[in-house]
Amino acid sequence: MKHTTKLLLVPALALGVAVAAAGPAFAATEDVTYQTTLDAINGSGASGSYTVELSGDQATVTGEVSGLAETFNDAPYPHVQHIHIGAQGVCPPADADANGDGVIDTPEGQPFYGGIGTTLSLDGATDASTATDLTVAPSGSSFTYERTFTMNADTIAALEAGTGVIVVHGLDPAGLSQAAQDAMSSLVPELPLAATAPALCGALAVSQMEEMPEGGVQTGGVNTAGPDLGMLALGGGLLLAAGGVVAVRRRVAARN
Repeated sequence: MKHTTKLLLVPALALGVAVAAAGPAFAATEDVTYQTTLDAINGSGASGSYTVELSGDQATVTGEVSGLAETFNDAPYPHVQHIHIGAQGVCPPADADANGDGVIDTPEGQPFYGGIGTTLSLDGATDASTATDLTVAPSGSSFTYERTFTMNADTIAALEAGTGVIVVHGLDPAGLSQAAQDAMSSLVPELPLAATAPALCGALAVSQMEEMPEGGVQTGGVNTAGPDLGMLALGGGLLLAAGGVVAVRRRVAARN
């Protein structure tokens, strides 16, 4: 009789453990949001903010900027923008201006924010192939940006490692030194240096809302994040076990 009780109890407990083990796997599928505040670089006087919502390899990028150079060759100024990866994950300091022309150009900033992982283009490709394509860049002194696309694995890895940096390019030549005004871009030789030099920069980090601790034990308060799946599963297993014991006892009593 005791052996029968144990045999029925084990499957019930096993079910509870199996469901509890599935709890962390479910949590791992949650979306992740990265945010940054863009700060002016090279004296651009601009400002902005960006958010990257990532679900698997699907990214929704939204942002807004203001205070950028407004016109270029009597047309709205195109501002190419990217998520840079693979370096320190920070914006360059003032002394990154190695040649002393008063401008931190893109190559001078790369040891800090890295190479191009994703181009934040309006349409078309989002890899480095459109990095300097002015026809797919947002334009004007102020703009909003929103696009959903498949993000490449290298950029995703950089975001997870905390080394993703958004850089918006395009300076007003009038605000540069004469040497910088006369210089051509090392990235696109037919364009002036100002067209490809950084104007805004911001390191992406996990949203503070994502980092908030969950559960009463961690916060010292009431768990407002909803029921704990692991505890529910364990409780369910124990209830099943109890039910099994009661059922066996009833059958034994009936036989007697």
